[in-house]
Amino acid sequence: MYVRRPALNTAAYTALRKSASTPFGEIAYAEKGTGPVALFVHGVLLNGYLWRGSIEALSDMRRCIAVDLLGHGATKTPPHADMSFPAQAAMIASFLDALGLTQVDLVANDSGGGIAQIFAAEHPDRIRTLVLTNCDTHDNYPPKALEQFEAIVKAGGTGSIGKRMLEDHAFARQTFATAYEDPAILTDENIDFYLGPLMESAESIAKLERFILSMDNTNNVRVQPKLRQLTAPTLIIWATDDVFFDVKWAYWLKQTFPGAREVIEVPGARIFFPEERAGWFAHKMREFWAAEVTVPSK
Repeated sequence: MYVRRPALNTAAYTALRKSASTPFGEIAYAEKGTGPVALFVHGVLLNGYLWRGSIEALSDMRRCIAVDLLGHGATKTPPHADMSFPAQAAMIASFLDALGLTQVDLVANDSGGGIAQIFAAEHPDRIRTLVLTNCDTHDNYPPKALEQFEAIVKAGGTGSIGKRMLEDHAFARQTFATAYEDPAILTDENIDFYLGPLMESAESIAKLERFILSMDNTNNVRVQPKLRQLTAPTLIIWATDDVFFDVKWAYWLKQTFPGAREVIEVPGARIFFPEERAGWFAHKMREFWAAEVTVPSK
């Protein structure tokens, strides 16, 4: 069984939020639990709230930290900050330095997974374990299913479509329908919490546009040789009904990462299944972490 509607609402999640000062700006994150640190990285259009169910379920065995990427959530950056995947990966390293953390169990989804791979390639010593879900991998992105949205972004329509989703939540659920098995998980409150910060100002919209338009798969292709040397225990959990990232990429990752243990397919699930199937997903991570030898971090 899995928890379709995690216990933490936006108010409870906000109460867990803190911020860390880095050269990249004030990086927002939510934290709960004690023990070895697990760092959760979300993808485009969302924020750390994606992981609320995992945080709630795993806080008894991990110090769970869900970071808000540059240009997302409550993270504050300079107006013209770099939003690219390499910059995001460098931010994660700086963020961990600011918190005095050496190693983490890294968990990532969607574009956060592409960022996590670059971070892991550049900082293998900081990865205790790695969990990857449907995500940007090697040269598989930008996905064709995102082409229409990219065209809107290039035409300068990001603000108009984003504000329409905030004003018309039914339209927002329809827009996100390809990403969720049941878009009803996107309550009015959740939609506002995800999209509100992105549409807050012309500056925040511009940052989102730079993030989307900077998606260049050459950055992930470049680190492939380093990924082939990454021995950290790795678990790959992949939704099979994902229009963005085909399940074949899960097996590409398994073949590429020396530390890959297995691929767990999730029949019928879509890209944001870590939010929808939070209880089940947390159970799989719990099993994985329990099976691996871990060294507590600071």
